[in-house]
Amino acid sequence: MNNLALSDRILMSVDKPARYIGNEVNMVRKNPEDVEIRFAMCFPDVYEIGMSHLGIQILYDMFNQRDDVYCERVYSPWSDLHKIMKEEQIPLFTLETQSPVCDMDFLGITIQYEMCYTNILQILDLSHIPMLAQERTDDDPIVIGGGPCTYNPEPLADFFDLFYIGEGETMYDTLFDLYISMKKQGGTRKEFLRAVCKLPGIYVPSLYEVSYQEDGTIASFTPKYEDVPPTICKEVQMDLTDTFYPRKPLVPYIKATQDRVVLEIQRGCIRGCRFCQAGMIYRPTRERDVEMLKECARDMLESTGHEEISLSSLSSSDYSKLKELMNYLINFREKGVNISLPSLRIDAFSLDVMSKVQDIRKSSLTFAPEAGSQRLRDVINKGLTEDVILEGAGLAFAGGWQKVKLYFMLGLPTETEEDMKEIPRLADRIARRYYEIPKEQRSGKCQITISTSFFVPKPFTPFQWASMHPKEEYLARARVVNEEMKEQLNRKSLKYNWHEADVTVLEGVFARGDRRVGQVLQRAYEKGCMFDAWSEFFDNKKWMEAFQECGISIKFYNQRERGLDEILPWDFIDCGVSKSFLKREWQHALKGEVTPNCKIQCNGCGAAKFEGGVCLEHQN
Repeated sequence: MNNLALSDRILMSVDKPARYIGNEVNMVRKNPEDVEIRFAMCFPDVYEIGMSHLGIQILYDMFNQRDDVYCERVYSPWSDLHKIMKEEQIPLFTLETQSPVCDMDFLGITIQYEMCYTNILQILDLSHIPMLAQERTDDDPIVIGGGPCTYNPEPLADFFDLFYIGEGETMYDTLFDLYISMKKQGGTRKEFLRAVCKLPGIYVPSLYEVSYQEDGTIASFTPKYEDVPPTICKEVQMDLTDTFYPRKPLVPYIKATQDRVVLEIQRGCIRGCRFCQAGMIYRPTRERDVEMLKECARDMLESTGHEEISLSSLSSSDYSKLKELMNYLINFREKGVNISLPSLRIDAFSLDVMSKVQDIRKSSLTFAPEAGSQRLRDVINKGLTEDVILEGAGLAFAGGWQKVKLYFMLGLPTETEEDMKEIPRLADRIARRYYEIPKEQRSGKCQITISTSFFVPKPFTPFQWASMHPKEEYLARARVVNEEMKEQLNRKSLKYNWHEADVTVLEGVFARGDRRVGQVLQRAYEKGCMFDAWSEFFDNKKWMEAFQECGISIKFYNQRERGLDEILPWDFIDCGVSKSFLKREWQHALKGEVTPNCKIQCNGCGAAKFEGGVCLEHQN
């Protein structure tokens, strides 16, 4: 019985079989016999999450534009199908042709967040691909990792043949050409890895060795051979207009997390928030041409039938042609198309636009002050004063909104109890602004929802040296906020939600861990851990057992401040932002000093070497 027939039989017994059958609108169809490379593109989470990811849509379209490459897709099977596949030894298969993933030339896995790491092992396990890269043979696919988590790939180093560090538009064609050439010459897996490591942005973990000091810190990180580069420089696509962008994106059969057309209007961010990894690793800020975005919007709506279009950016308000783009997109409202506007600063223009595209009675506005006190907002370089927050809220309330969501972080560097208490106090001051509106002009009570997550230091941020707290301390800080909320005048208008601390602790270990924590991942998966980002699956007890059995200390990775001269696991990567700049920003943070954004002045972060975007504008 072939794999296709077998999958038909089992899919009748699982939840949402449309996750696994392919054949969606705009799916690419090719004859596998006519191509040189078969590439399985994987998002290691359930279909609904993976189908919402723009990066995979871009690469899927880009790869399939080549006649000699067939890019297919694979996602993590949900727990019900996982169980059947394990019991019946059914190999994981692609959606396009139902072919076993182990028959592909490449398995490319996008790594978007730390809590999907055990799902990566699930993919390898179900695909019948040896979990450890060193155990793979010439008959196994080359396993590539990409995405933001590859800026510290070390916790996953044992499981991947290579990592692509940076933006995918620049180097994959060269990588594919090299593979085809070596394949025709009869090159082996090892020979390909030795050759591909010389390409910009490509990191092959097996070609480097790490040694450790007695205190557990890294003593050295060096290439094994002279021709292996000691530093990996990220790849950057500087021209975001004349490049790949899917005009006919895939349309899922079932409702995805983001079931809409996505317009990426720019990459990077000028703001310089010290906790934000994306704001550092995607520098320099680069915009897409507004005419190109108009064409993409029209083509994508026509080719998909979607009824919503969303702008994608770290800070949409900073896009220079936002007003022109929005005036164009608003025309689609007449055709029943909704417009989603994330990452907007709350000002008069933004509120005017949102009032035209949203149902004010149902929608809520989102503010992300991140910290309750001005002192702590200065520490994190948020660039947001309380006056600006209250003015924005006042404009929103006057415009008819009454629902506000406020996002904060607990556990930020230098945080005091007074900083924590300022979170509900700020929310109360926002509520007061609402009740300053004459009663006849209000439409009932305002609803202010406070949400706090727990801070996780990330590589290539000024806070990469910061220490974290144990679980109990995080929960104690949430209780401080909760108790202070009860003291507020408008407490009946306030609601407070906070994240679980167990996941935060693990995320911290894997965000800044080294190669040694890979064994914990493997042990946890063997114990049954997967879909750890889903609360119904997360099992902290199994994780704690895995750490204990492997002799790996959570305290070592989380609860100590790194020395500025310590070798960090990701120091071999050049992300464009220099370590000296990050050190300087760390010192500014400890002093509570604000650094102006990139539009106001160049702060010498190092990204100007890419010669484009905001950096080039500033130099001119």
